[in-house]
Amino acid sequence: MTKDRAVIFWEIDSRQQVRTGKMMHYLADCHRDKQHTPTWVHSVLQGKLPVGFNLQHCLFGLHLTSDISHQTSPVCVVESEKTAVICSVHFPDVVWLSCGGLQMLKPELLAPLVNYKVILFPDTDEQGEAYRTWLNIAQEAQRRYPFKHPLRVSALLETEATADQKRRKIDIADFLFETPNPPSQ
Repeated sequence: MTKDRAVIFWEIDSRQQVRTGKMMHYLADCHRDKQHTPTWVHSVLQGKLPVGFNLQHCLFGLHLTSDISHQTSPVCVVESEKTAVICSVHFPDVVWLSCGGLQMLKPELLAPLVNYKVILFPDTDEQGEAYRTWLNIAQEAQRRYPFKHPLRVSALLETEATADQKRRKIDIADFLFETPNPPSQ
């Protein structure tokens, strides 16, 4: 946590190298404080970084993949770092990663996961735009990289979220908290 109480979500790659960190403020109800714009550690440290520093984003939590078997544990990717942390508590046998937002997921971020069973869990919305966007990214990643298993994009929120939940653009963590007995997918 920073001096001004922002949470730092560190981006650490599979070689345990810190790439950067995303700094975000939260309210007491655990929702993002939109009065504070998220910022990056590399931006705050500008002028203090090593000569030749070259920012290359990676998925939040990627370092955790070095501890799992390629065949057994699935790797799930969500939008929000906070959601990845919450889901890792609810489903500890799964490695949960985050890309940092709907538009932050890129095929190249998925490349380090070619040996794993990967399931993407986009947030939901009224038009199904998030789901379609991530489905297209998954298809592009599969064209570019030699994945051992087909990339899956979960339709759980598209099929199970209520109209109100879609209007509010909930994520899988919201769904878990709001649904007494969520279906498994």
